[in-house]
Amino acid sequence: MNIWQDFKSNNGKGIYKWSHYFPIYEKHFASWRNKNVTFLEIGVQRGGSLQMWQRFFGPLATIVGIDIDPSCAAHGGENVHVRIGDQSDTQFLKSLIDEFGPFDIVLDDGSHHMIHIWKTFEFMYPKISKNGIYAVEDLHTAYWKEYGGDITDKNTFVNISKSFVDDLNAHHSRGVLKPNFITDNTFGISFYDSVIVYERGRIPNRNPILSE
Repeated sequence: MNIWQDFKSNNGKGIYKWSHYFPIYEKHFASWRNKNVTFLEIGVQRGGSLQMWQRFFGPLATIVGIDIDPSCAAHGGENVHVRIGDQSDTQFLKSLIDEFGPFDIVLDDGSHHMIHIWKTFEFMYPKISKNGIYAVEDLHTAYWKEYGGDITDKNTFVNISKSFVDDLNAHHSRGVLKPNFITDNTFGISFYDSVIVYERGRIPNRNPILSE
């Protein structure tokens, strides 16, 4: 059963997702199924998505959810851990890494406010596993002022991510751009409607190879 079928047949705790997210999950997360994956979802809400991820990733997975609402603590269970705290609090985020180790996948479905998304990414992205995945969803809020969004604001997560495309290619800029962490530790950045996915990884050889 794929994750869309699981969502459609769910009769447990509520899950609130946009339908076009499911092919994105399958594309970027499926290779981690039935492995010792440590998965963090920011935003617990009704708790159903944590159960969905547990079914999707399988019995070897450690599923962690965080939320600022203390009532969400009730959604923990076997191999599903809920911790209460602010996603923009770096000391809280550090405590998660201290407890669970580096996360392989982070899915930010939290406050959707630009400042919170950025603070979480800035701290967590360098600390996920070296081949990990970092996904941020519901980024339509990057265009909504009540969430700190605006199409002209360079500090929205969408516009920051656009600038990272140049960083990704800094080695080819002939000295115009200085390589940074994104350059040397990111294999790719994928843009979708309301979702951006970062794939950690290194490219050891940036030269073409001739096969004879």
